Amino acid sequence: MPEADEADDEEEMPLSLRLSIADTLTLGNATCGFMAVYFTTTGILIPHLTDSQESGMARNSAATAVILMLCAAVFDLFDGLVARKLRSSPMGAELDNLSDLISFGLAPAYFVLVYGMVADDAYQKVAAVGAIVVLLAVVLRLARFSCVTVPNGMFQGMPSPFGALTVVSIILLELPFVATLLAILGTAWLMVSRVEYPKPRGRLAVAMLSWIVLSMGLLTAWAFDAPGGQLLLQTGCALQLVMGAVIPLFATARRVNNFRDNRREARAAQVP
Repeated sequence: MPEADEADDEEEMPLSLRLSIADTLTLGNATCGFMAVYFTTTGILIPHLTDSQESGMARNSAATAVILMLCAAVFDLFDGLVARKLRSSPMGAELDNLSDLISFGLAPAYFVLVYGMVADDAYQKVAAVGAIVVLLAVVLRLARFSCVTVPNGMFQGMPSPFGALTVVSIILLELPFVATLLAILGTAWLMVSRVEYPKPRGRLAVAMLSWIVLSMGLLTAWAFDAPGGQLLLQTGCALQLVMGAVIPLFATARRVNNFRDNRREARAAQVP
């Protein structure tokens, strides 16, 4: 009888409902995205609506929200690595897309929306349009990722974690409103474009993880008003934007070199 009960339990729990280690990391990604929205609301939006003058609290909350997005990016990086090394559940891909939508779609779009409400030179309705564009760009990018097969080792369009961090970096740079909005729209376009970005594997994954850890340090220094913290943060945000524009150039250069090599091989094969 006990053996029969155990067999029944296994039949009641299909494989598609069993979470793997990679799925647990993916759920950590979604949790970080939700908490980023929470800190953006409680630490930035609510004090602004209640006319609170606690600027230090707003700075700490903004830094915490962005650090949580960075943590979500770490979870997103490792859940793919773990899924390739260990088994992944049948619903792993769906969980990954849903979690990315929260952490790299909703959270940065909401950050843009709140920026439009609290910044002195911002226009709330225009910022709301920018936030919607960011959200829809991530939705389209994730949907296309599930349907389109791209060359091995490449992404088509800026990856959503990189796009989300670029969006918040643009806001933290504290540029004029028009420049900020144009840069955000440009980032959204890159996410849905056909521009190729390399997948973070091997040395690139290590470099990306190192950059995330460094960004967390810069945000912490800025949050606690460390000497030079503002300058360090703005330097890091500027580097984020530069990488977003430069990284695709390396992928394009590699494609051009491969094309040239193929042409040379074809010509050499034609020579008698």
